[in-house]
Amino acid sequence: MARIIAKNTKNSKSAKPIRVAVGLSGGVDSSVAAYLLKEQGYDVTGVFMQCWEERADGCRADEDRADAVEVASKLGIKFEHLNYINEYKDKVISYFYKEYEAGRTPNPDVVCNRDIKFGLFMEWAAKNGFDLIATGHYARIKKEADKYLLLKGLDASKDQSYFLYLLNREQLSGTLFPVGEMLKNDVRKLAKKAGLPTYKKPDSMGICFIGEVDIKEFLKKRIEPVSGNVVDRNGNIIGKHEGVPFYTIGQRHGFTVGKYTGLPMYVIGKNVDKNELVVGFASEANRESFEVADLHWVSEKPIGNFECDVRIRHLGELYKAYIEVKNGKALVNLEDSTFGVAPGQSAVFYDGDVVLGGGVIV
Repeated sequence: MARIIAKNTKNSKSAKPIRVAVGLSGGVDSSVAAYLLKEQGYDVTGVFMQCWEERADGCRADEDRADAVEVASKLGIKFEHLNYINEYKDKVISYFYKEYEAGRTPNPDVVCNRDIKFGLFMEWAAKNGFDLIATGHYARIKKEADKYLLLKGLDASKDQSYFLYLLNREQLSGTLFPVGEMLKNDVRKLAKKAGLPTYKKPDSMGICFIGEVDIKEFLKKRIEPVSGNVVDRNGNIIGKHEGVPFYTIGQRHGFTVGKYTGLPMYVIGKNVDKNELVVGFASEANRESFEVADLHWVSEKPIGNFECDVRIRHLGELYKAYIEVKNGKALVNLEDSTFGVAPGQSAVFYDGDVVLGGGVIV
């Protein structure tokens, strides 16, 4: 944000209420976020960001916008509609396809948060005189001395801090997460009590701003299926697949393996140049260590090597690990081996509830 101010509703009795632009998605979480901020005395404007429009992909932008408008009307707050369709395709979807074509498994929600919600939206808010932005994310922000810390959401089953590890001090200082201190059940109860029309609306799933889609079919719109060989760890050809970009590490289905009738086999590696899929038993997909690049530290870079918890997928298990940082990369040494470490996914480091930072698995 262009300005950083204290998170209170008024600086003095004569001061104007603090202006907050709330990302109003049409879901229950952002609806309650807007409700809570208005109740606290903020000058709230609901902002609907449209980033997709192709209904064939499961996009519900029209319905979501209608719900957002209804919520804004119910709360008596101003409403804005921002069109980021082209920017979303350029910044998020292009990245999504390029990563899959390279044989990696990307995390579009992380990029969407960085470039759209806390990028373009935050820039728009600053240019239009807003003091803060707010979203319905289940995460928390804590100011400690001159630092802003990103914390897990109080509801462990809904925590979204994993998707937010690329945020920095300036972004955190200009953001509010009103439902981060709440449990999801309490959010729905409050929405119903407040008469918000979204109180029983199902949670959104799938790709950020698009919804729940069949990933393989979505990829096929731009990536042509090219059949290739399935091989074991020794390079022996044992089956066929539809194209390396359509598979991720740890995947069990979608490829054929001759007349094999033994233990289940999983994707344990990919050779993009040869269009080969490497498969093996579950034990062969376990990793005791892996490397992370493109490191980002939320508040400050750790000094030397350190111990922490690491998460390699949204709401996935937290693993105890010893992190060695060298030459801009981190070697993650796990206390116990884990299954399905997929290049392209994010590895996020935690110290208790605090998000230290993270990077991309290589």
